[in-house]
Amino acid sequence: MKLLKALFRLLYKHAISLLLLMITIAGIILIWIDNKDIKNVTSRPLYHFYFIVQNSVDPFWNEAIKGAEESAKDNNAVIEVCRPRFNDPQEELKYIDIATLSRVDGIITHVSSTADFTGVIDRAYYKGIPVITLENDDSMSKRYAFVGTNSYEIGKKAAELLIRATGGRANIAVISSNDSNQGSIEYGLKMNGFLSTIRPFPEMKVINSYTSQMGILSAEEITQKIINSKDNINAIFTVNSADTLGAAQFIVDRNKVGKIILVGYGSSEEILRYIDKEIIYGTVASDPYKMGYESLKTMIDVKCGKNVPTFIDTEVRVITKDDLLKSKKKEFMENKY
Repeated sequence: MKLLKALFRLLYKHAISLLLLMITIAGIILIWIDNKDIKNVTSRPLYHFYFIVQNSVDPFWNEAIKGAEESAKDNNAVIEVCRPRFNDPQEELKYIDIATLSRVDGIITHVSSTADFTGVIDRAYYKGIPVITLENDDSMSKRYAFVGTNSYEIGKKAAELLIRATGGRANIAVISSNDSNQGSIEYGLKMNGFLSTIRPFPEMKVINSYTSQMGILSAEEITQKIINSKDNINAIFTVNSADTLGAAQFIVDRNKVGKIILVGYGSSEEILRYIDKEIIYGTVASDPYKMGYESLKTMIDVKCGKNVPTFIDTEVRVITKDDLLKSKKKEFMENKY
């Protein structure tokens, strides 16, 4: 009993101190909750964009998506990625229509030459939704900008690689993707650059051109046709990265490494491994990561009312084994010091 009385006297004596402590703790908790709520509000994305790519097969587009996603993080935006399983222009058009109906803040899209992208892009424009084209352009539409590379340079540099690899003497087969790219301005420029560059070399001839249905297996089947033909093909130029991988794999399977010179397109890790093993002589590559990153950054500029150039060039790179060795040496020296 005496103990309880002593305890009550102690609590009464320090009641004001305990009350002040409880008020302080409650205040700290309320401030923490308020700050948390403010942080949640300010971290909400400012913009919601649709990012529409050509397919989910080509490693090129996976890299472009990575670039766009990183750019979205850096610019407080969110992207909704839309990609057909294989090349399907009608599905790409459907995605643009859905984006327009959803009134997203902007649309970044690949363009196919075999469908009326001009109409759907213009429809988005008139609804107040800016559109940026990626890798393949529609200059007749009301798109704000095109992010890509100089297609003529791609063809020219690919031809220069083949000339160097074959000494200017080759029977060449060209493998390009299915007709969603055939007839496009960009495809025409690539082939124009390629053919113009080999023209001064009379012993370099394009014997045949093949169209893949997109995907590694399709390119493997075409490469089999090339090897089994009586055209004496000793050089292949592949216009996209999926076909480059397919052709390389079949050249390995048929033990034709060194007998058929392969110049391709792309810079994925798998392609770089093939170059390092001298299965692929070299590739010409745009930078898909940069393309994705810059396209979203440009869209942010458009939304902020800034003037943007109508063509954002993400440049062309040439990659051979020598380039890989130089890159490894540079990396070693940087790590060393």
